[in-house]
Amino acid sequence: MSKSPIPAHTSMLIDAIGTVHSPVSELEQPRIACLVPSITELLCELGLAKFMVARTGFCIHPKELVCDIPKVGGTKDVNVEKLRKLAPTHLIVNIDENEKPTVDLLAQFIPHVVVTHPVCPQDNLAMYRLLGTIFHVSQRAEQLCAAFEVNLSRLQPDPQGKRVLYCIWKDPWMTVSRDTYIAQMLALRGWQQWQSVPSGTDKSELKRYPTFEWSDELLDTIDIVLLSTEPYSFTQTHATELQQQIRKPVILVDGEMLSWYGSRAVAGLSYLAQLKLSIV
Repeated sequence: MSKSPIPAHTSMLIDAIGTVHSPVSELEQPRIACLVPSITELLCELGLAKFMVARTGFCIHPKELVCDIPKVGGTKDVNVEKLRKLAPTHLIVNIDENEKPTVDLLAQFIPHVVVTHPVCPQDNLAMYRLLGTIFHVSQRAEQLCAAFEVNLSRLQPDPQGKRVLYCIWKDPWMTVSRDTYIAQMLALRGWQQWQSVPSGTDKSELKRYPTFEWSDELLDTIDIVLLSTEPYSFTQTHATELQQQIRKPVILVDGEMLSWYGSRAVAGLSYLAQLKLSIV
C-alpha cells in the first residue's frame, strides 16, 4: 500500500461508537472482513478488495471483485468459526445491520472492529475519510468526497414538497422512521417521510422500522407511496396492485440507490435528483 498523502488526523479516526482507530502499519498487510453490503462495495471502490478475506452473502457488489471473497453467512447470522479461521485483522460492521452480541463475540478474536452508522447522506464523507485514513487510501477517499459534494450541490428541492410513505416490507407492512438514512435522503428533495406517531413524541418511543396498517386515516396524511426494491423485492406489479387498492399514487423506487450508503451514495444522489414523484 502506498503512503497516504493526507495526514491521519485523530478527528478522522473516530468511529460511530467513539472508538479511536489508528492507520494500519505500512509494514502490515490488513485482512479485512466486512459484514455490511454497501460498505463492502465502498471498500472495493477504495481499492481494498485485495485485502478482503470475508464478506456476507448479501455483499454482492461489485460482482467481479466480491466473487473471490469468501462468504461467512449473512449480516445477522454470521458463521463465527469460519470467520475465525480466516483470521481477519479488521472487521467492519454497522449498528443497524449487525447484531451487537455477534459483534462482541467477534471482537474477542478480531483485533480491530470499526463500527459505522451513517444516519444522513452527509455522514458518508466522514466514513470515506475514516476508512481511507485507516487503510492508507485517503487520496481515493477524497475523490469520492469530491464527487459526493458535486452531486449533493446539484439537488433541487421539490417546490411542491411531498408527504411520502416509503415501504420496505409487506406481511407485515413496514416503513422507516424520519431519523433513518432513507428518510434523510428523501428530505434532501423536500419530501417528508410519514411518521407513525404524533410530532413531539419522545424519540425513545419511536421505532426505526415501524409496522403499519393501511387505513383512511393514514392515507389522509400522505400524498404518495414509494415501494422499495429492497429489502423486500417489490416489483411494478406490486405497485400497480397497491395503487388500485389504496387509490393513491404508488411508485417503485430503486432501494439500493436510496438506502445504500458508501460509494453507492454518489450515484444515489444523482438518482434522487432525477426521481420524479407525480401525484396527478
